[in-house]
Amino acid sequence: MSHPLLTTPIGQSLLRLAGPTTGLMVVQIFVAIAETWFIARLGADALAGFALVLPFLVLMHNMANGGMGGGVASALARAMGGGHLEDARGLVLHALVLAAAFAVVFVVFAFMLAPHAYRLMGGSGTALERALAFSNVVFGGAIVVWTSAFLAALLRGAGDAVTPGRYGLLMSIAYVPLAGVLTLGVADWPGLGMAGPGIAGIATMGGSTLLLARAIWRGKLGVVPRLAGVKPQRRLFGEILRVGIMSSFTTVIASLAALLMTGLVGRFGTDALAGYGVGLRLEYMVAPLAYGIGTGLTTMVGVASGAQDWKRALRVAWIGGFVAFVLIGAIGWTAALLPETWSRLFTSDSQVIAASVAYLTRVAPFYCLFGLGLALYFAGQGAGRMTMPVAAGLVRVAVATAGGWFAVEKLGMGLDGVFAAMAAGMVVYGCLIAGSLLVAPWRSMR
Repeated sequence: MSHPLLTTPIGQSLLRLAGPTTGLMVVQIFVAIAETWFIARLGADALAGFALVLPFLVLMHNMANGGMGGGVASALARAMGGGHLEDARGLVLHALVLAAAFAVVFVVFAFMLAPHAYRLMGGSGTALERALAFSNVVFGGAIVVWTSAFLAALLRGAGDAVTPGRYGLLMSIAYVPLAGVLTLGVADWPGLGMAGPGIAGIATMGGSTLLLARAIWRGKLGVVPRLAGVKPQRRLFGEILRVGIMSSFTTVIASLAALLMTGLVGRFGTDALAGYGVGLRLEYMVAPLAYGIGTGLTTMVGVASGAQDWKRALRVAWIGGFVAFVLIGAIGWTAALLPETWSRLFTSDSQVIAASVAYLTRVAPFYCLFGLGLALYFAGQGAGRMTMPVAAGLVRVAVATAGGWFAVEKLGMGLDGVFAAMAAGMVVYGCLIAGSLLVAPWRSMR
């Protein structure tokens, strides 16, 4: 029997699959604004400390949701599209095992390596103390992050984006007041400072994990998962990892670039680092919009590729890429035209604002190509074709990091040169992924 996603109109299916997650990502943008505002109330050192942790935190969330999570969703979508229901049941256990393994990696990082990394990035004094207070909490609860992400990915891979979207919305609404109280305090209680948003995030994500697990064991995947009596199989781990590892490799390289760029910015002082953190926060907010669209693409392309309908897979990819280009591009150009409006939401310090404005005016106009590339990256996950997305990510990193270093050390362009190199990396990234798919579209390997 043909899978419904092979016959339903593409626009309708994409709206149904990507709509709930994209809507949740829009809510998350406002949540992130509130979170940054809370932290900004603690001072420039808190913003600088937040900027030190942010690349690693984004790395974990991107790996859990978009990298390895994309591998989980893609594996389940291909299994369902090909009619392999026993594989679909067994993938639940394999996903949970991998979630635990990756969580351990980030816990070890937090308590053994993170302090040294933050110092290398320019963190010192109070800024470093604030960074560690936040870092120890958010990475100490990594098991909740990974489990929640993989359970949501399983549901999306089965074609149910509404359930994880609904629970994510509930937890987002709960997070804002909880984070505000824990960070800044209430009445005579001073709050927990930088540990506050971390504790609020782990608590609300824990609630989401329980709700997602209940939904899955009530049959929301379309099959009832089995844990008892299921033996771990290399083949099923491979179905997740062959997409997830390559996707995560791209995420790791991008995060490494973010660390190097943060280090370059950190050379210009705490105010520059704080301003960069304010500007960069917008980039980290619009990327989830591409993720929201991309989750729908991963499922739809995965089902189509599982059924060997490559023509439909390509049409899905291009439609989703166009939507991401327009939506994220509109946000980027708005920020580039009104950079001080964004910056003053979080600080009144003129030096911090100047650094934030410099980033937004040079980088934000190219968010459109960044969004296009990310959307096609998620489509590649569904197709199981990650070679070019990975290669494009590597080239982006090389252009941004090498270009930033050259601009500072050889051309003396200062902070403006670092941001120009970031923009060039985005242009190359989007053009390479889209151009490669246009020149060499996906075909069956059988």
